[in-house]
Amino acid sequence: MKTRSESPATAFAVALLDEFARLGLRDVVLSPGSRSQALALAAAEYERLGLLRLRVRIDERVAGFLALGLAVETRLPVVVVMTSGTAVANLHPAVLEAHHSGVPLIIVSSDRPVELRGIGSNQTTVQEGIFGAAVAWSRDVTAPRGEPGETDGAAALAREAWGAARTVRPQPVHLNIAFTEPLSSLTELPVSDGDWSAESDEPIEPAAHVITSSPGTVVVAGAGAGPRAEEVARELGAPLLAEVSSGARFGPNLAVAYRELLNAANFGDRVERAIVFGHPTLSREVPALIQRDGVETIVVRTPGVDDYNPGRRVKTFADALVVSGAPNDSTAARSWLGRWVTTSRTLLEPPVEPSAAELGNAEFARRELAAIREPVNRRMLVEAVWRATWPHDRLVLGASRLIREADSYVPGKKISVHANRGLAGIDGTIATAIGIALGSETDGTTRVLLGDLAALHDVGGLLFGVREERPRIQVIVGNDGGGTIFDGLEVAASAPQDALDRVLLTPQSVDFAALAAAYGWTYLRATNRGELDQALTAASGPTFIEVPLPR
Repeated sequence: MKTRSESPATAFAVALLDEFARLGLRDVVLSPGSRSQALALAAAEYERLGLLRLRVRIDERVAGFLALGLAVETRLPVVVVMTSGTAVANLHPAVLEAHHSGVPLIIVSSDRPVELRGIGSNQTTVQEGIFGAAVAWSRDVTAPRGEPGETDGAAALAREAWGAARTVRPQPVHLNIAFTEPLSSLTELPVSDGDWSAESDEPIEPAAHVITSSPGTVVVAGAGAGPRAEEVARELGAPLLAEVSSGARFGPNLAVAYRELLNAANFGDRVERAIVFGHPTLSREVPALIQRDGVETIVVRTPGVDDYNPGRRVKTFADALVVSGAPNDSTAARSWLGRWVTTSRTLLEPPVEPSAAELGNAEFARRELAAIREPVNRRMLVEAVWRATWPHDRLVLGASRLIREADSYVPGKKISVHANRGLAGIDGTIATAIGIALGSETDGTTRVLLGDLAALHDVGGLLFGVREERPRIQVIVGNDGGGTIFDGLEVAASAPQDALDRVLLTPQSVDFAALAAAYGWTYLRATNRGELDQALTAASGPTFIEVPLPR
């Protein structure tokens, strides 16, 4: 140790971070506060020494979602530090999303010592157990007072929290630490000179469920399914019904127009078995299929996530899946796959445009210019963003009409796509995307596509910490003046129009150019196809792209 600490709080904080770093912690996100100052100053010293990466956000809700994005991208737990009181409560949305998505976060909240609890002390509430069932592990730690063994206890707590967050079912965990005065030391922080090599975990191989190819099978890939879903579809010779945020929306077996086909004769009604990966959330047709009589469903579990079980009709859950034997090569099996793929492509094929030779050069040029000047609609927007995104990029989709538009139309492409579909809330989308961008080890662009209300819900996410890295990120906002997703729901046919607009549409007229300028982002506005394509490829730093859309 370099020096002796004058504050038990500082000694405890350093011992905790010391052990976390030794275990492999890379990222700490914190929001400032007096009670958490020992942890904050220790984290700043570890950043100075190059031992940890630190992000500072003034808004705890933003900090939580930023940590969520970092954990999703790096696949490692991220520590989130905050002070006491409402600061802790502001983490709850991100903790809930992490719980339902199986993302490992380590929440380290600061608290008043026991003698200040329950007597009306400032910024003091019941923090122990505040996240309830949303965390897999929690500890309420009494204030360190300089007693022997406290720093060893801090290291032991770090090991326990790290292990609980990184189990077979990754989940958020909560460490609530009381601190008493002096809240930090005035001397040099006692950072360890020990071994900083991360401990590696032995991978746990889950028991596999063995299946064989059979007629009438489809593979469904929901959010977070990953490429294994596409592999299984090929191994079975089965159609792949992959949501846009699945990470499996590619390959020769993909049927993009799966919603229409599940409702069509000789398609959905002929399904005998559904193999489900991830968490399907973007259609009503998939849960309806699983609840249909005569359909056998096998759900491949996602670690840390509740088992997907619409209507509680699923009888078979598997931790892993192995396909035995070659795909069924019978005429009926090949016809089954071919009809899904071919019909889907036919449904989505644009009309064939006449060539320059057929039209003449002048007419062809006139039409090309008209296409470039065509106003942007939702389908054009999602297709342009999808087209501009490549394997070294990242794409984050917010909970809005646009993710459903993308799910309906964009073709197969092996790119990294993320969406907060654990609870499918609109909050935290920008912060999550920035976390993903900061955690990415590629030099590509992270694009986040969301609606205007989702953007306004996370305006604080646009603020970067001083002297912190500003990644290559584009926030693309489809601005139709409010929550027009409700126009497509049943309520639009029954509610009075003025009431629908007042309490569901919630119209807004925010000046997004001024908003972007206030947070130091480059602002672009794209009203037609040409401007949109140029905006998506022009800028490299943090860029806010507003795309006006009709209601």
